[in-house]
Amino acid sequence: MEAENTSGRAEELQLEPSAPKPRAGSMHKHHVLAESLEVEQEGLVEHQPLEQDDLNFERWKPKPKPKRTLHEKIDDLKTYLWNPETKEFMGRSGKSWSLILFFYSALYIFLAAMFAGCMCCLMWSISPYAPTYNDRVMPPGMTMSPHVDVVHGFEIHFNASDRSSWKKYAKALESQLKCECRLRAASECVLYNAQKLTDCVVIHDCAYDDTVQKRRNIECKQGTYFMQDNLEESAERKACQFKRSSLGPCSGMEQKDFGYASGKPCILLKMNRILGYLPGQGTPVNVTCAVKKGMLEELGEVEFYPKNIFDLMYYPYYGKLRHVNYTSPLVAVRFPNLQLGSYLHVQCKLNGKGIINDSPTDRFLGSVSFNLQVGA
Repeated sequence: MEAENTSGRAEELQLEPSAPKPRAGSMHKHHVLAESLEVEQEGLVEHQPLEQDDLNFERWKPKPKPKRTLHEKIDDLKTYLWNPETKEFMGRSGKSWSLILFFYSALYIFLAAMFAGCMCCLMWSISPYAPTYNDRVMPPGMTMSPHVDVVHGFEIHFNASDRSSWKKYAKALESQLKCECRLRAASECVLYNAQKLTDCVVIHDCAYDDTVQKRRNIECKQGTYFMQDNLEESAERKACQFKRSSLGPCSGMEQKDFGYASGKPCILLKMNRILGYLPGQGTPVNVTCAVKKGMLEELGEVEFYPKNIFDLMYYPYYGKLRHVNYTSPLVAVRFPNLQLGSYLHVQCKLNGKGIINDSPTDRFLGSVSFNLQVGA
């Protein structure tokens, strides 16, 4: 019986049709068809019309956060300042605060030390008395006083009979020569209009005053440079006297109005200081003033005080740390024969070896120009 069952099952198995094995080519075709169907379905979905729910944009807006009460905000702040559960202060543990404080302390100490080291190297390598490198233009410039409106150029316009019109010019000249208040040690002071204090006195220090010039500075030989290069670098240099009285009628000592009340105005010219500069190369630099726009006869004769030169004895200049009492020499220019009512454009120039007075870019290099008009 068992043998028959076995043979019967074998016959049934042989009678069942065998399933065909799939080929590799047919599998690839099925895969391609499936991908194309998916792409078509995605395209159909994209082109389907939007439903009403999709057009309701209000549903996509972020919902407003519920307003928090003041009590909740205060609780959150207290938790931020000190969280008793995590033992954190302002969001950081004690270890975290220690590390960050240590890091920034070390960083700033290093930066401060590096800056201090750089400054020490810089101060060690340079001299406080003379610059290591000088990029200034060596030919000097020239300035004038009074200058009350430099923004719109130098303009001197007044009526001799109207004091309010020329008062500002006289005041500017007086400020150029006036006494300057300074603090000095009691041992160095002379009671010159002085007011005593505890450890110092305030003196009215008139730099161009004749008495102060005699006390501080020395009389020098005119026409030669006053060289003091043989002294030590830090030694104080002597300065030559320049007395205010040498400016004559433009000193403001005899005529407090500097000639403006009589229609004979004065101006003061000064050559800019340049450390170690020897102007003129052995020949004094002279000053000339002429009409740049207008008639020469309308300007008339020009007077110079004390002379129309910058004497060589005031040079070279050794800097304010060594030339403590140095006062820049001045040249006063007076116009005694101006034609009243004439509008003149006057130019004063420096003339000498190595002097540039015709620069197209710098109007103060070796020259200065101003407009002058005097009324009755």
